[in-house]
Amino acid sequence: MNKVTFFIIPFLIVFFNACSAKKRTVHHTYHKPNSKSYVHPTMRPYVVRGIRYHPTVVSVGDEFRGRASWYGPKFHGKLTSSGEKYNMYGMTAAHKTLPMNTIVKVTNLQNGLSAVVRVNDRGPFVDNRIIDLSKAAAQKIGLISSGTAKVKLEVVGFKNKQGKKTISKTTSKVALDKYALQIGSFSKIEGAIKTQEMYDGVDGYKTIIKDMQNSNGRIFKVWLNGFKSEQEARDYKAQGHFENAFIVREE
Repeated sequence: MNKVTFFIIPFLIVFFNACSAKKRTVHHTYHKPNSKSYVHPTMRPYVVRGIRYHPTVVSVGDEFRGRASWYGPKFHGKLTSSGEKYNMYGMTAAHKTLPMNTIVKVTNLQNGLSAVVRVNDRGPFVDNRIIDLSKAAAQKIGLISSGTAKVKLEVVGFKNKQGKKTISKTTSKVALDKYALQIGSFSKIEGAIKTQEMYDGVDGYKTIIKDMQNSNGRIFKVWLNGFKSEQEARDYKAQGHFENAFIVREE
C-alpha cells in the first residue's frame, strides 16, 4: 500500500461516517406526538402518553370551551408538530384535535379580551387544558401573569395550501359525532328534574333527561350535552365539576 492510499482510505471512512451520523439526527419537540404512525400534518389519530387522540373535522362557527395556557421561550425556534418552527411572537396555538391551520378566535372569559390564532402544533397534553397559546397571543388576552384562564374558542376559518387565510361564515357544516357527560342517574323522575334544573345552561351546555329501562326497571339519566367532540367532553370532565361523571355518545 503506497502513502497516497494510506491517507485516502481513513479520509473516506471519516467522511461516510459523518454523513451517516447526520442522517440519524433526531429533532425533539414538546408537542410532537410520539406515535410511529403519526405523519404531520394529516388527520391521522396519534398517541401521547398512552392516550389516543383523534383529530376532529370542524367547520366555521363551531365553539368549544375549556382552559387555555401558553408556552414561550423554552420552545422558541423548535419544530412544531406541523413542521414549522415555533415563533413565540407569532399568533399561533397548539390544540390536540383541531385540524392544522384552523383559524380560531380565543376569548378570555374572565376579561373579555380576544385574539385570533392559527393552529400549527399539537398539545397541550394536560387533561384540563384545551389550547396552548403562543406568548404573543397570551399577552393579547391577558394570560401571561395568570398562566391559565377559562376561554371560549370559535372556529372562524382555515388557511389554504397557498398560505391564504379564509375567514367565512358560509363554510358548509360537517356532521360531527356528539358527546355528552352523564352527571346523574335516578330511579325517580323528581331527582332527575332537580339535577336538570340545577345545571341547565352551566358553562353554555344544556341538560337533558334520558328515560331508560334496565334490568332493575325504569331509570332517569341526566346528561349534560352540547360538546362538539369527545376531546371537549374529556377536557370538561377533567375540570372536576361533577363527581363520578362519565362521557357518553349521543345516538
